[in-house]
Amino acid sequence: MDLKQVCPEKLLTAQESVKKIKNGSRVFIGTGCGEPQELIKAMVEDLSIQDIIIYQMLSHSLSDYVDDESFLSRFSIKLFFISAMMRQSAFEGKIDYIPVYLSQIPEIFSNREIGLDVALVQVSPPDHHGYCSLGISVDITLSGMKNANIVIAQVNPQMPRTWGDSIVHIDEIDYLVEFEQPVLESLPLTKNKKVVERIGHYVNTLVDDGATLQIGFGHLPDAVVPYLADKKDLGIHTQVITNGLLPLFKNKAITNKKKNYLPDRTIASLCMGSQELYDFVHNNPSFYFRSSEFVNDPNIIARNDNFISISSALEVDLTGQICTDSKGYLFYSGIGDQVDFIRGSAMSKGGFSIVIIPSTAQDDEVSRIVPHLSEGAGVATTRGDIDIIVTEYGVAEMRRKSIYQRVMELARIAHPKFRKNLIEEAKKRHYIFPDQLPPTTQDLLFLDRYLYSLKLENGKTVDFRPLLPSDEFESRHFYYSLQDDSIYYRFFNKRKVFSRDMLQQQWAEVDYRRNMTIIGLMQIGKRKQIVAIGSYAEAGKYSAEVAFLVKEKLHGLGIGTYLLGILETIATENNYKQFIATVLAENRKMINVFKNKYPHAKFLRSGSGEVEVEMPFIPHKD
Repeated sequence: MDLKQVCPEKLLTAQESVKKIKNGSRVFIGTGCGEPQELIKAMVEDLSIQDIIIYQMLSHSLSDYVDDESFLSRFSIKLFFISAMMRQSAFEGKIDYIPVYLSQIPEIFSNREIGLDVALVQVSPPDHHGYCSLGISVDITLSGMKNANIVIAQVNPQMPRTWGDSIVHIDEIDYLVEFEQPVLESLPLTKNKKVVERIGHYVNTLVDDGATLQIGFGHLPDAVVPYLADKKDLGIHTQVITNGLLPLFKNKAITNKKKNYLPDRTIASLCMGSQELYDFVHNNPSFYFRSSEFVNDPNIIARNDNFISISSALEVDLTGQICTDSKGYLFYSGIGDQVDFIRGSAMSKGGFSIVIIPSTAQDDEVSRIVPHLSEGAGVATTRGDIDIIVTEYGVAEMRRKSIYQRVMELARIAHPKFRKNLIEEAKKRHYIFPDQLPPTTQDLLFLDRYLYSLKLENGKTVDFRPLLPSDEFESRHFYYSLQDDSIYYRFFNKRKVFSRDMLQQQWAEVDYRRNMTIIGLMQIGKRKQIVAIGSYAEAGKYSAEVAFLVKEKLHGLGIGTYLLGILETIATENNYKQFIATVLAENRKMINVFKNKYPHAKFLRSGSGEVEVEMPFIPHKD
């Protein structure tokens, strides 16, 4: 469409257009990489424009001016999220930050809590019907435009044309400035590759094929996304599309086919990345850009079954409180979309949230898992909202856990050199018992080799993994759920009490090499419960004593045999050549399991009614 013929009265130069901005105006600027660079430049360079309040979500171009005193005397900047480029200015008090949930910002504009006089936006050229596209910046830009008294748009042929709420007609725009220039790019930064790799590994274990994902703001969520490349039929419902997702789109890991809500489409509000990414979303009907009050509405998010929110944090305390927007008193980023998506994922059928955070900062000198948030740090996400926290040292399950359990979960995934101190600080605050033992200082990444799953004849699945300190309470429930005979056969006495000391000692003695305990978990109701425990402990240079227990209702389903196989695999890796066991002669079920698993086993009966069993491992042929 030739604008000179259709609406010549609307066509202005950038310099002419900003003359429409009156002194004292409240000016909205489009978000992030979609911001109209030429209009911003013209507004700033027009020295007659005075006393302007600027509202923006993510700011880029203004960072070129905030160190200029004459600029600051003419413009007040209010941001809903502090970008990396504006961070130092926020620290120095040169800009203002508005903490608000992203889903609520459009309503703030529409109900005039924040009145807007002028909106500066960027659009693609109109089609032959007169429709332009807001392209990669729809989020709060659409609302800012619709609720401003004057709309000035930079018409840029390089702005990608996107589908969805991004479509606006030239009749909705008061003044048009034709100016072509490259769209801003936001290229990913790789900081600590080893940390990213390990966090990516753990996130991969939590995400199932067919899940629908949200990827939060920040370099870390973007950096871990490529580690999901082996997944199938992932869906996307997220605030921002970044370069980290591009390989998953291209290799068909993301198909959106399993989404039950708005299937076959990637739902987003923003796109921030490279020109390659912009070319990919340009005129691509599989992308559907909607405004933030839709994309970030927890009730909309919850319509997606199996929804997983992946976001990051600056700091987490031992109770699960999350800080995302400040480092102490210094405002660093923003509340953004985290709370919206965490709450939406909690309401999703099969959904949950993951908060990822490196265990340390400042070259491993400072722990990001802390006894209490730093003075001045804000609680962006409450302890009641948290599901899972991941560092490079593991996965902490927080949902509906007690403060005691949270402390043990988080201490376990903290950097090893801070674990003991975290336990001591938790004792001072009476979060845990005074005699609580600290978790091991080992790096337990190798334990991920010991994750197993067994599908039973009844259709149920039992997942097996090593025992962890945070399993203390669940193992207690397991022992108390057993019948008296099972307890007697395992402990050779009619034990009635399973004390904290005993259970603490059980996990404290596990070094995962000479002493190993594997638990089997089954989904019962809304949580996974322990249904089997198997252990071995060093008895000699090449032998280890083995024992196991399986919930009575699950006897005869092969769980004990499978558990023995896991323990043998691990024992063999640690140079043991046989298991030994002491069994009561009347415990026929246990003896039969040993016989079936180890045909060459030796059974020696003692005079006290016990049977000594020797079970040499049969070397596996490569």
